Amino acid sequence: MPRTRRLTAAATAVAALSVLATACTGQSGTAASDDPDKEVTLNFWHGWSAPSEAKAIEENIARFEKAHPNIKVKVTGNMTDDKINQALRAGGDKAPDVVSSFTTDSVGKFCNSGAFADLNPFLQKSGMDKAKVFPKTLLEYTQFNGNQCTLPLLNDAYGLVYNKDAFKAAGITEPPKTWSQFAEVAQKLTKPDGDSYDQLGVMPTYHGYETTPVRLAAQWSPKYFDADGKSNLAKDPAFASMLTAQKDLVAKLGGYEKLEKFRSTFGDEWSAEHPFHKGQVAMQIDGEWRAAMAKEAGVTFEIGTAPLPVPDDQVADYGKGYLSGTIMGIASGSKKRNASWELVKYMTTDTEAVVAFANAIHNVPSTLAALESPNLQVTPEFKTFIDIARHPKSNTTPAQADGGTYQLTFQDLAYAVEKGDVADIPAGLAKTGQQIDTDIAKAK
Repeated sequence: MPRTRRLTAAATAVAALSVLATACTGQSGTAASDDPDKEVTLNFWHGWSAPSEAKAIEENIARFEKAHPNIKVKVTGNMTDDKINQALRAGGDKAPDVVSSFTTDSVGKFCNSGAFADLNPFLQKSGMDKAKVFPKTLLEYTQFNGNQCTLPLLNDAYGLVYNKDAFKAAGITEPPKTWSQFAEVAQKLTKPDGDSYDQLGVMPTYHGYETTPVRLAAQWSPKYFDADGKSNLAKDPAFASMLTAQKDLVAKLGGYEKLEKFRSTFGDEWSAEHPFHKGQVAMQIDGEWRAAMAKEAGVTFEIGTAPLPVPDDQVADYGKGYLSGTIMGIASGSKKRNASWELVKYMTTDTEAVVAFANAIHNVPSTLAALESPNLQVTPEFKTFIDIARHPKSNTTPAQADGGTYQLTFQDLAYAVEKGDVADIPAGLAKTGQQIDTDIAKAK
């Protein structure tokens, strides 16, 4: 199941982790003097809560403890970022030694402040070349300015999930590859019903679950910052192109107000009442988990998956997408960092452990070896997302000193553009870029 299910609003998560990072500022992240071969108990906190997910964690921990009989792991699940924050601030024997978080956006703060230990010395001591273990994009969102304070623990890739029966009924023979094709297909699949819809091709507004500005922007391969670390929003034409294309699609499918009114009828993203499950939308921008969830919900139509479309002038790069995932790190305040590294190393780099966990919770593996493992359970629908994760042009949002604040600032602009409150997109991008630079300067 997807990690995003347990996330609160992005702003809440970023705020919570901002406090966490600040509370740990100044702690040493590299010194580790404990003997990992001695008897020790580690506190491991994670955010998964579903019984199947908790079981998958426990099974991996059991394998780890069998291989490391001197290390016992006390596992605490369903831990929110707020709870992790409070525990790290309090410190002591009950605080977590190892933490798994769903909030990749705050890696910059984790690393910049010293909240989590830099794992580079541990990787080097273990003789690991991280570039040969993890996909390049995953390394980008787990480090900041050379400080590898977290490592990837499974991976999320974003693509297109669609109703094959609806495609066939509309005479559509294959998923769209370019944005213009996407807009055409979305219109063909849309069946208006007065001021509502009998079926909508796709919900294009940014409030539509996983349809966020950064995930759409990834199809344009944007560069968020220039060589000097300044915002690149106004300089890179990718941002204006994406905002314009999305706003145009909103207009073609009925306009912002009509779409938002229809969206208000949608069920919960993680229930059987999801609009894709119910046939309210024929296409869904989503992660690798959606097809499996739809089948579990008992949908009666055939499901297809494909990469998201790319701009018409980037058709050669079709197959790419936005990547993110769960992160794992060692608390700087832990006095058991060498033993903690043994757990982090096992969970994030052991092929058997990574594959078993990926199979159990339907996420994309986070190591190059696991992606190629014959033991990885790959359905045709899931293979699409494996391929997106492997694609050399797949990308993510880079870590920054202000965590994910810059993403929220960009998101606010996108909301205003699609609603019609900002008509001059270049001016809006310039103003937003200035705000991002100000925020990052304050965070350093």
